[in-house]
Amino acid sequence: MDSQPIIEARNLDKFFGKFHALKDVSISVRQGERVVVCGPSGSGKSTLIRCFNALESHSSGTLVVDGIEVFEGSKDVRKLRQEVGMVFQQFNLFPHLTVLENLMIGPMKVRKVSRDQAERTARTYLDRVHIPEQAEKYPAQLSGGQQQRVAIARSLCMETRIMLFDEPTSALDPEMINEVLDVMVELAETGMTMVVVTHEMGFARKVADTMVFMEEGRIVEVAPPDQFFTAPASDRCRMFLAQILEH
Repeated sequence: MDSQPIIEARNLDKFFGKFHALKDVSISVRQGERVVVCGPSGSGKSTLIRCFNALESHSSGTLVVDGIEVFEGSKDVRKLRQEVGMVFQQFNLFPHLTVLENLMIGPMKVRKVSRDQAERTARTYLDRVHIPEQAEKYPAQLSGGQQQRVAIARSLCMETRIMLFDEPTSALDPEMINEVLDVMVELAETGMTMVVVTHEMGFARKVADTMVFMEEGRIVEVAPPDQFFTAPASDRCRMFLAQILEH
């Protein structure tokens, strides 16, 4: 891991009207680090990572991602999103395009690569997520797990340096969760910088370099997985883990 932060947030606040969604949040992520963010619903996890690629704009504080200062109205947002991929709960695939076309459209339109190069890259990443045989199908012909793997491959096709995952398995049937998590584990092993919002604690133990626990818009605890799971420092974190690990 590079010791230099590739994401650096300092004293971030975010308001939705009067609702204070992020409260004085500071976090840094080094290049090649795998960070898992967990916490109860409504704790600000998704809002935080949506700030990292400017899908949400913070209200105050400073945020620098891959050398780009992120703020509302920044002209560098397009450049930022070329370096930061995001996988959502919903797959957001174009239903009228084949799997292959879904993967090719971003690099061709945004990075201006040739159709041949875009197709080669798309097939490479379909191999990586273990569904090369689905290239000519349409999203509706795939299972939820396969669609989410297509969504991961689509982000990878942009050759991003950072991948954000916002509860990528929460919309999946239980039997499909592992096939997506297995792909994410393999991706982590390549050294990709990853920030993952998830309740999948088995995945977190296996992959995370750093665990972050949030509640009510604040970061309550940051620790390596060994410490986080065996000796959490805060009572609130202990309670959360007791509840989630029972299930």
